[in-house]
Amino acid sequence: MIDEVQAREDILARIRQATADVTQSDPQKDAPITWQYGRGIDMDDVVGTFVQRVRDYNCSVVEVPAVDVPQAVVDALKETGADESVVVPPGLDESWRTAIAEAGIEVRVDDPELSKTELDDTQAVVTAAASGVADTGTIVLTHLANQGRRALTLVPDRHVCVIKASQVVSDVPEAVQAVKPAVLDHHPLTWISGGSATSDIELSRVNGVHGPRQLHVVVVTDQ
Repeated sequence: MIDEVQAREDILARIRQATADVTQSDPQKDAPITWQYGRGIDMDDVVGTFVQRVRDYNCSVVEVPAVDVPQAVVDALKETGADESVVVPPGLDESWRTAIAEAGIEVRVDDPELSKTELDDTQAVVTAAASGVADTGTIVLTHLANQGRRALTLVPDRHVCVIKASQVVSDVPEAVQAVKPAVLDHHPLTWISGGSATSDIELSRVNGVHGPRQLHVVVVTDQ
């Protein structure tokens, strides 16, 4: 039988030995931390790293100047197989909506809100974004007018997301700081790292369980 008193003494003795060199009882003074939350991490190419991380999730990414975004959105929709219908938030850039319609794809504006059945019957969604995380390849949505409500980006099978290069930051804490105003205004957040996927206990991968199966990202390089 284990001697509980002796075991306790052994543990405490090891703790005293391990902390023998600690001269300050205040941990802040003993081991000062210079890092500041939200400052970001050093990274040679933030946007390039973001693009590579997103591609690591088997997602398509294109980098285009602002003038080419409407055509890039149309090309992305067709690449994903969405050639009949797309839902867009009411605040989406008008030139993108016009380009989609001129390509022969029905544009369904979520105003008034479409039903779940209507969203399920729509091939794709096109939105803007709030922030991008280079370190993880994650896109953050705050669901403002150009991003729409959460259901828009969770129900359709395909998501074309446009993000400005200036919105891409190095890591998650920096992204949290970027979207803090929206959080304080009580907006929900959606964090997207690639197309929706999950696996069961036998590691059988299933796509599209929690959101779109396909993600296509358009990075705007000059904004």
